[in-house]
Amino acid sequence: MRILAIVHERNGGPGVFAEAIAGGGHRLDQWFLPEEPSPPADPEGYDAVLSLGGSMNADQGDQYGWLAAEDRLLRRLIAAGKLLLGVCLGGQLLAAAAGATVGPAPRPEIGWHQVELMSEGRRDPVLGPLAPRFEAFQWHGYQFSLPPGAAAIAESDVCLQAARIGDRAWAVQFHPEVTLDDAFKWIAHAPSDPDAVRIGLDGAALAAETAAKIAAFNQLGHELCSRWLEQAVQRLSGAELRRRGESPRPSV
Repeated sequence: MRILAIVHERNGGPGVFAEAIAGGGHRLDQWFLPEEPSPPADPEGYDAVLSLGGSMNADQGDQYGWLAAEDRLLRRLIAAGKLLLGVCLGGQLLAAAAGATVGPAPRPEIGWHQVELMSEGRRDPVLGPLAPRFEAFQWHGYQFSLPPGAAAIAESDVCLQAARIGDRAWAVQFHPEVTLDDAFKWIAHAPSDPDAVRIGLDGAALAAETAAKIAAFNQLGHELCSRWLEQAVQRLSGAELRRRGESPRPSV
């Protein structure tokens, strides 16, 4: 399959998702939207699209003009029934494109926090295997509400952590894609991050905790991405898979 990742910052790429995509034999194109007005190819021609994180907020369109363009694109992709996954900022943008509101969370979540699967989440094909709860790496000061008609599938004690929009799009607030290298870069930048300053983040302590926990979390992220990709594989026809040189998956 062909996957498009919309990247908002150089140190916020697809991370372990890229490994899962390559490991499944799929092709990944990355589009650094803030500097590249045109995508590598028509986004509607991809089998699935990722929208990743970023330090900007969803309501800063006056400062980041490309946010409006991404909103229009995500609305088109939702309407077209494209398989989508939005992470942190990308999750907020995806939820907003589906009709949610986005704004400041009651307090920032930075570092390792518990996420609990809700009743609908335990049946979800992408997040369900993580039930009843898991610990996730977070870095956000904003949150998204549940879009109209969407299913709430995970939450923390601060905010909604994941929603499924129809049966083709997932918005998550935590960072299942993050690598140790990117996490260390975010931590190094923490003294200039207003949310990190607001909570008095201890960067050295978070770096040590992250080094100890990241391997298991990267496995979680790899498997989450693989289950998401499986949703696209299941929807491709046998003829299309054969044309691409793949074998149809047997029905269960």
